[in-house]
Amino acid sequence: MRHGSVDYFRDDGVVVPPDGVALNALGRTQADAAGALFAASAVRFDRCITSGLPRTMETAGRVLAAARQTVPIEVEPALHEIRGGRLADIPRDRIEQAFIGAFEAGPDAEAQRFLGGESVGELLDRVLPAFERLLARDDWNDLLLVLHGGVNRAIVARALAGERAFFGRVEQAPACINIIDASREQLVLLGLNLSPTQWLHEREHLTTMEKLLLQYLKIAKTQAS
Repeated sequence: MRHGSVDYFRDDGVVVPPDGVALNALGRTQADAAGALFAASAVRFDRCITSGLPRTMETAGRVLAAARQTVPIEVEPALHEIRGGRLADIPRDRIEQAFIGAFEAGPDAEAQRFLGGESVGELLDRVLPAFERLLARDDWNDLLLVLHGGVNRAIVARALAGERAFFGRVEQAPACINIIDASREQLVLLGLNLSPTQWLHEREHLTTMEKLLLQYLKIAKTQAS
């Protein structure tokens, strides 16, 4: 899963530190809906692992509560979201590329940096080994991972390509569910970007990063006027 919806910008335009941002009201509803779906489908988890960031911990807690399951929540720091740089350090004419460029396809995808910070290649360097370690564990049959958009893209690409890859154009809606069958030699992707509160994504015409870009530009315009 990806964590539920959050607000990275306050109403007054202040950027909320990404390491501390919490779910908003919509995000809590989304997490509860995912948990209710697991309960209705009789899905029982043996383990639950998050990145340790508040938004993944809160999502996991609400999902498990709504699913009526008591499972310890473990933390794997290597599954932390791709780390951005300081927005103030990015030239205005590079803002759009900084927001969405890291998730573009192409031969140099691994060199792309997210908001001037961590590169896709650096993300893969830590996420893929951590994911392989989870696959090698023998203490679970059904595992719940509550992570992030960039991290999930890396894991989904690993499942589909069978090797190091990154599918930046795979969208990850807030609190979406991806289903991977790891019971065989090759991973099989059974479900992708499933959203219990919006199954057909009928209200979505922008990606998550496009929405964040528009929010940032609106705030920047307001502060400049």
